[in-house]
Amino acid sequence: MSELHDKIRSRLNELRVHLQADGGDLEIVDVTGKTAQVRLRGACGMCPHATMTIKDGLERLLREEIDPEIVIERVQ
Repeated sequence: MSELHDKIRSRLNELRVHLQADGGDLEIVDVTGKTAQVRLRGACGMCPHATMTIKDGLERLLREEIDPEIVIERVQ
């Protein structure tokens, strides 16, 4: 695994606590290059704001903290 891959996985795992506080969670399905695929669970999986959580929350933080080209994709 690359250093970037490890940083992305590590930061996503750290951010899970915020989703868990609202009754949800995320599963990291895969990280390839600068793209992370995640599956939202629990309350987050059915939330109408899930896209905002991913793009305006998780993806924005990873882009600011790790690499501006990171993309997070939601998978079912």
